[in-house]
Amino acid sequence: MKKFILCLLFFAFLFNVSAQFDANYDESKVPEFKLPDPLKTFNGQKIRNYKKWESKRRPELLNFFTENMFGEVPGDLEIASVDILEESNNALNGKAVRKQVDLVFKNRGKTLDFTILIYLPKTEERVPLFVGYNFYGNHTITEDVEVIISEAWANNNPSFGIINNQLTEQSRGVRTNRWCVDKIIEAGFGLAVIYYGEVDPDKDDFSDGIHPLLYIDDQQQPAADEWGAIGAWSWGLSRAMDYFEQDEAIDESRVVVFGHSRLGKTALWAGASDERFAGVISNESGCGGAALSKRRFGETLWRINNRFPHWFCKNFRNYRKNEEALPVDQHELIALIAPRPVYIASAEEDRWSDPKGEFLGALYATPVYELYGKKGIEQTEMPAVNYPIQNTVAYHIRTGEHDVTEFDWEQYIKWASEFIK
Repeated sequence: MKKFILCLLFFAFLFNVSAQFDANYDESKVPEFKLPDPLKTFNGQKIRNYKKWESKRRPELLNFFTENMFGEVPGDLEIASVDILEESNNALNGKAVRKQVDLVFKNRGKTLDFTILIYLPKTEERVPLFVGYNFYGNHTITEDVEVIISEAWANNNPSFGIINNQLTEQSRGVRTNRWCVDKIIEAGFGLAVIYYGEVDPDKDDFSDGIHPLLYIDDQQQPAADEWGAIGAWSWGLSRAMDYFEQDEAIDESRVVVFGHSRLGKTALWAGASDERFAGVISNESGCGGAALSKRRFGETLWRINNRFPHWFCKNFRNYRKNEEALPVDQHELIALIAPRPVYIASAEEDRWSDPKGEFLGALYATPVYELYGKKGIEQTEMPAVNYPIQNTVAYHIRTGEHDVTEFDWEQYIKWASEFIK
């Protein structure tokens, strides 16, 4: 009987802890918090111009996010070889050039490769480019039957015909709605996509993917301040940029990194840590992305670190249930992209990602952009649904759920056409 009572008490304790950190969708329950000033150093020094930002404040913020959130890449790993797997000058009903490029990496007797699917408009000029990851393989973003199906591990999704963690023909074209390839090409942009599972499988297991290539001796897990999955995916985007610098058809000075959800977090970190990207689009990135952590609205640091412990470095777990101890917040991650253009987007029904927190992330990053004479978010109230704010710092909230839609891409193309010079 005593054991039974103790068991009941234990489960009651677990229930209460879980309830305490359930997703909050009530603005009246958002705790009071003081947002750190992006223009004040950790020791209290005021930053008054962009030179001081670049020499003092930006380095310390970048270092903090590296050591305590996304993790450091523990070494250099260059492209060992570039293999053109397939190319055509008659793709998308004759409107585009298609390339499928395999980047190969080797170290410590191990090999990893990932494939970039590239569509480019037919032109003699070097073209600007959107680059981003997809969730279920390059073949899912188009009905183009020539796109190679990845053999990498994938999360099961029976509705897409994905079982036993294997991608199949059944999933070809199931995510065409998220990419609007024709609109991108018609606007004069190229598109490059990568299946994120080829760089690092999205599971709490660091025995595969890119991590083992940089382990030391008998290491089995990244150290507490070393890269998690988001750090690895960001690394992969930078290696894609290494390739773009070699491709004479691509204008490497006008490459915009795009991401949705967890890959929206990835896009922000890639843009913050690699200044070669000309702009960043973060679509509904939520907690750990554009949304302010200290609001504790929707997904929280406690939930994200427990459900997806592999996304961030282990040091980030020090702040779960302890957001008030964070000396930074996500507006400062966005600010690290300055003065390059950045677009933050939300969806009205995606409360888990905290649309207001995402808007505030963009708003409170604006003072850093103003140091450069760039226009950010000037209004303190969220814009009306489906009425974008398009400045160097851009934002919109649209109708609908957690997704990428044609409306989103129409705004991104319009914005990039104006601000990616």
